[in-house]
Amino acid sequence: MSTNSSIESVSPASELLSNTTCQLEEDLSISFSIIFMTVGILSNSLAIAILMKAYQRFRQKYKSSFLLLASALVITDFFGHLINGTIAVFVYASDKDWIYFDKSNILCSIFGICMVFSGLCPLFLGSLMAIERCIGVTKPIFHSTKITTKHVKMMLSGVCFFAIFVALLPILGHRDYKIQASRTWCFYKTDQIKDWEDRFYLLLFAFLGLLALGVSFVCNAITGISLLKVKFRSQQHRQGRSHHFEMVIQLLGIMCVSCICWSPFLVTMASIGMNIQDFKDSCERTLFTLRMATWNQILDPWVYILLRKAVLRNLYVCTRRCCGVHVISLHVWELSSIKNSLKVAAISDLPVTEKVTQQTCT
Repeated sequence: MSTNSSIESVSPASELLSNTTCQLEEDLSISFSIIFMTVGILSNSLAIAILMKAYQRFRQKYKSSFLLLASALVITDFFGHLINGTIAVFVYASDKDWIYFDKSNILCSIFGICMVFSGLCPLFLGSLMAIERCIGVTKPIFHSTKITTKHVKMMLSGVCFFAIFVALLPILGHRDYKIQASRTWCFYKTDQIKDWEDRFYLLLFAFLGLLALGVSFVCNAITGISLLKVKFRSQQHRQGRSHHFEMVIQLLGIMCVSCICWSPFLVTMASIGMNIQDFKDSCERTLFTLRMATWNQILDPWVYILLRKAVLRNLYVCTRRCCGVHVISLHVWELSSIKNSLKVAAISDLPVTEKVTQQTCT
């Protein structure tokens, strides 16, 4: 950014520039943004195609809700990566001269809104998927009779609208998103915070993100423990569980990726909001945690691409061939239907005498 234009131009953007700066390697940063945007768009496009094909193929009720939520998550990642990546590349191409190309602060506001929405919405959707699977495993009859596709779509819309509302809170409160110290992205005010409202936005973002991760962890833990209990309790009804294991494995993958990628950034924003650390002293670290968070949008689609039943089955076969047949004694997954899982759940809920009677009749 030229010194003359910074002195002579007086615009809203000049008031939003951070007083601190981060020392960045320009060529590396530009290459990083372009490569990440390209890889993210291609990865999410492939995952969207796979999930849409699976949604059209598997019309069973037990899987349609999960695939609908998974498709929404990947689509959110796709558009978040596309919009944020395009703006970031444009900022680098314009030599980060915000005063020149964004005098009215419109682009920075759009950038900040997209950053908040594309950060919170996938975390919310991941927790919603975990809740849906937890109900589907622990209460299969209630899930099949009470939770319809219409209800899932309503919950999906509610999550998206809530994420949009949180992203629009600064605009509704007549606050502007601020250009950060690296001059490459916009977010809530993180430098020289003196107002309680600015702290509230940072703490709200961090709290909601960490809450979503916590809900996902608890629900996935309950789901996994329930499946293991059913597996060790009875070996007679193996059908009806393979699809649960596949979806739970995918959920565990999503949760691990989200925790690793988003936790550092969320904790950093919370510590800045609580004035535990000064943004001026942690500018480079904050930028590093932000780049870690962008990995989430790249790795999420690969969870669905790689952790599918067909891929895991082929991996299982290849491993047996390489290590020997007797080394691995994994149970071969079988295709199943909702009737089998409902039958298992119904039998498990009956008294012992009725169970014996049904088993004698069969």
